[in-house]
Amino acid sequence: MRAHLARVDAVLVQALIAAALSFAHLHDIASAAGQDGWKAWAYPISVDLLLVAAWRRLRCGDARAAGWCWFVIALAASLGANVATAGLLDTQHVPAWLRILVAGWPAVAFLGGTLLAHTAPAAVDNAPEPAADPVDVPDVPEPTIRPEPTIRPERLRRVPADALPAYVAKLRHRPTQAA
Repeated sequence: MRAHLARVDAVLVQALIAAALSFAHLHDIASAAGQDGWKAWAYPISVDLLLVAAWRRLRCGDARAAGWCWFVIALAASLGANVATAGLLDTQHVPAWLRILVAGWPAVAFLGGTLLAHTAPAAVDNAPEPAADPVDVPDVPEPTIRPEPTIRPERLRRVPADALPAYVAKLRHRPTQAA
């Protein structure tokens, strides 16, 4: 049990470190691209939330293609920021294409998050029930349904009223004859 907890703790610590570094890199890129103050802090949250929404769709949703599409887009934004801040980008002279990408990111993230959030439950709730897999059923003959015997007038006879219940009971238990 302790080994399992130690492994979970190590994974959790690694995840927290990776998240903090990625968060800082996304913030630095947004700041370098002209987004300052609270806006620079919102970018990493936006990227991470899109990653989480896409991952959730991949794990428990039906439209996996949409999940993969938005997961790759958010991962590219995160990984791109991590690589760019590793000394490959002059943060004092950010190229115009990067400023355009950073400025356009909120609309892209909003579109992705909205599509991921609003198509999963409706598609699952309104989807027709899947057809059951065919099951091998042994051949069982259909039960034979015997028609109710018809009363023919020539077979009617007079029965005294006090003997009628016994006569009806006798008729019910008598085997029927084929006509």
